[in-house]
Amino acid sequence: MNAPARHWPEYLMEVAGLGTFMVSAATMTTVLEHPASPVRGLLESSPMIRRGLMGLAMGLTSAALVYSPWGRRSGAHLNPAVTLTFLRLGKITRRDAMWYGCAQFVGGVLGMAVASLTLRQWISHPAVNYVVTAPGTLGARVAFIAEANISFVLMLVILSSSNHARMARFTGVIVACLVASFITFEAPLSGMSMNPARTLGPDVISAVWRGLWVYFVAPPLGMLAAAELYLRIRGRRAIRCAKLHHDDGPCIFRCQGQVHVT
Repeated sequence: MNAPARHWPEYLMEVAGLGTFMVSAATMTTVLEHPASPVRGLLESSPMIRRGLMGLAMGLTSAALVYSPWGRRSGAHLNPAVTLTFLRLGKITRRDAMWYGCAQFVGGVLGMAVASLTLRQWISHPAVNYVVTAPGTLGARVAFIAEANISFVLMLVILSSSNHARMARFTGVIVACLVASFITFEAPLSGMSMNPARTLGPDVISAVWRGLWVYFVAPPLGMLAAAELYLRIRGRRAIRCAKLHHDDGPCIFRCQGQVHVT
């Protein structure tokens, strides 16, 4: 049997995972930023606190997805840039990488479609703006540099943690902390995406399309650069798997000493 026939459960898990992330992002942004929200009224003069709460919410969402049964099964990439990086590292086949990427883009669009149907007029308000990620007031160049840098840091931390015997089980927690920090401090520069599929979903639903190239180029560039650095420091044999959290369950990746899907 070919990969799509054997691995379709993992592909659907990637769809559902990013879709869930997008619904969470849209819901929390509405709660924190819509003028009619009592939370926004309470924190009107504290944008940093609102971003901190948003970061906390999305960090918890990320951790929940990584450690969920579906996340443990699919690897919880939820991001074409992550999948592309593991393809470069030789931990996923080209066919699986292609289907993962397609699943992630579908998940981003479907998640936003569900959010727009649920939140209706609230999500279209300019203060929420369909949780679109777009360059901040400093422009596309700064947004590009910021996205590349945070993507570099994220992937370097993922590789360093997931391939460390004592730290591997905490990778999801560490990633959640990074997501929370980036949203709190970096979001004014680029909107904090690190993910082409996360950016495309809102753009499709809102038809904004502002600075899309930044989010399609900078995150993969940053993550691939981190992978190259890791390879030079640790070598290819140090990379155990393409999962952010690995248990003893089935694995479709080229991982070391784990149970594989046949």
